[in-house]
Amino acid sequence: MARAGAFVAFACVGASQAFVVPTATVSGASTRHTSSSLTMAAENAYHKKDFWIAPSILSADMAKLGQEVDNAMSAGADIVHFDVMDNHYVPNLTIGPLVCKGLRDHGVTNPIDVHLMVSPVDRIVGDFAEAGASFITFHPEASPHVDRTLGLIKSYGCKAGLVFNPATPLDHAKYVLDKVDIILLMSVNPGFGGQSFIPSTLDKLREARKMIDESGYDIRLEVDGGCGVANIKEIAEAGADMFVAGSAIFNNPRTEENYKETIDKMRSELADATIA
Repeated sequence: MARAGAFVAFACVGASQAFVVPTATVSGASTRHTSSSLTMAAENAYHKKDFWIAPSILSADMAKLGQEVDNAMSAGADIVHFDVMDNHYVPNLTIGPLVCKGLRDHGVTNPIDVHLMVSPVDRIVGDFAEAGASFITFHPEASPHVDRTLGLIKSYGCKAGLVFNPATPLDHAKYVLDKVDIILLMSVNPGFGGQSFIPSTLDKLREARKMIDESGYDIRLEVDGGCGVANIKEIAEAGADMFVAGSAIFNNPRTEENYKETIDKMRSELADATIA
């Protein structure tokens, strides 16, 4: 399955600068739209099923974060995965809206996929939208009103998503699929990078893919945790089309060339995947 070759601009309302999302190339010609001219065709193209690789900056060198992101994106990655932890909902403390804004100010134009592992959720949504987030996902356990929080995210012009921990059933998504752009399945317990993939996630991916396909909605299926060259093909064949990889990409030596070698190997594995 081919990866999208072009990008379409798309911005959250109030964000300080536009960002871009991958979209298909039509008849070999790429197009670029500003956020104000984003068409329904572009929206549909954005949702077409190609494979997106999203390096998690949780594993990046924070002292050189801008350069790390530049290198990963230049190496062929699509999305910046931005893990936000509050040492309350999950047992770790990471980064916030100022770092997201810093990446935009640095010149990062790729989509930023903000994964909120915080409670409460609603208070921080607007801050990340203003900072330049493209996608904002959250855990249903962290919000007493999931439908309302999804609507809040979308009111800022961002794509909205739900995140499911390994033991969390998919039932929370059943009656809000019309508001969901991404379903993210955790294939490790959230909080720390470098963990091993939980095998039962494959069955959960198949269940989620079936639910998405039967719904008729354009929803991305993302997986986060323990994803690398050795298992990305199997994960894709189970139904995922968006892959978060942290330590698998951000490893020594910390160079664009090394990141490209890893991402190219992932692309090669994905190209061989058999997709139903």
